Amino acid sequence: MFQSGRLQRKVVFSFWSKVHIMDYGLFSLNNRVPADGMAAPEEGFMKKIVIAGNSGSTENYAEALTRLGASCTVTTDCRFAGDFDALLLPGGGDIDPVLFGESDHGSRKIEPGLDRKQLAMLDAFVRLSRPVLGICKGMQIINVYFGGGVIQDLPTNYAHQYDGRDQVHPSHAVPGSIFHQLYGADFNVNSAHHQGIGSPGRGLSVVQYAPDGVAEGIVHENLPVIGVQWHPERMCFARRREDTPDGSLLLSHFLSLTVS
Repeated sequence: MFQSGRLQRKVVFSFWSKVHIMDYGLFSLNNRVPADGMAAPEEGFMKKIVIAGNSGSTENYAEALTRLGASCTVTTDCRFAGDFDALLLPGGGDIDPVLFGESDHGSRKIEPGLDRKQLAMLDAFVRLSRPVLGICKGMQIINVYFGGGVIQDLPTNYAHQYDGRDQVHPSHAVPGSIFHQLYGADFNVNSAHHQGIGSPGRGLSVVQYAPDGVAEGIVHENLPVIGVQWHPERMCFARRREDTPDGSLLLSHFLSLTVS
């Protein structure tokens, strides 16, 4: 049985607060980002996607997007955000719990410096109102940015975490959501995480759930921002699997959100 509210928890504090801007300096942007946030890529050009991750661990994302006709660059330098049409926040380790107001009680492989760079890049794209897709850790980064929380070690982590390979489990999409439009009400997804989002951040809605209530997909109510806890790049092309739908459908939708 799907339980949408089971794992929600109280938001401790929000990244919109001035305290966070002062403490971490996350959101300083230079003049490469247009002040009005409305500059668009020239029509007819290949869509340019920035992947905000560590070089050497993002090949799967770049390969899938390239197969769909995009040009991909890996950087975490938010000064160049205005040069790109859309942002992909990839999977990775766990987020520094300080960033969502908690001490460490179950997080693994934390990269505090990377977290802050990814949040700064996300802020740049939010200011530009350009599309963002967060995958696995990337979805959690989105939630933290908008003031939501992270469950540091899911009670049902055995059903979600990487176990020498991706696990696969059912999910349910809310009617009318983009996931429902692409894949229907009920479909399998791959899974390689032991954490999940807690209370959704400001403006975010959980529109896809696992059977145990873990959030699998989020959307922003006003911005072109989408997050999934699963890995569509490992569900398409050379990594297409028979026990899940085609992940390229979501990636194609993401690319379609860019201004043409």
